[in-house]
Amino acid sequence: MFSIFSKSKAQTSPSESIYNIKINSLQEEPIDLSQFKNKYILFVNVASKCGFTGQYDDLQKLHETYQDKLVVIGVPCNQFGGQEPGTFKEIETFCKQNYGVTFLMTEKVDVKGNNQHPLYQWLTKQSKNGKTDSSVKWNFQKYLVGKNGELIDYYFSVTNPLNDKIINHLK
Repeated sequence: MFSIFSKSKAQTSPSESIYNIKINSLQEEPIDLSQFKNKYILFVNVASKCGFTGQYDDLQKLHETYQDKLVVIGVPCNQFGGQEPGTFKEIETFCKQNYGVTFLMTEKVDVKGNNQHPLYQWLTKQSKNGKTDSSVKWNFQKYLVGKNGELIDYYFSVTNPLNDKIINHLK
């Protein structure tokens, strides 16, 4: 199976646990990521005005189909083309009215740059996740974390949430 991970870098133990990272929900309530131990977590940086916004439909289907073993977490970000300019209430309303989103959504964060949220520092830095370095290229890039809090893989925006590359991990 093809992997986007470089074979030259050896996998090491993560320097910190993803379950210790602090992030708030879209309603500004703390999310305790440790409550998702023993489940897969799919983190997706989302935006309401993007060409990939239609993926909300398939993210919702993924959430509904695999909710016994997967937690889908949408992470709004306005760093790519200003495509998520809304307030938390506007984002919530947009997602529910247009896509029926019931999966967890976080506060709006930076996924790259000087103000990169600690969650995305963990997802994108081998020194923290123990697996690989990456960079978020655009909205709707996906990061799959395993049942034990290990980074499994990441998928660029063009990878549909229902793609076998993701689904096969859940079967």
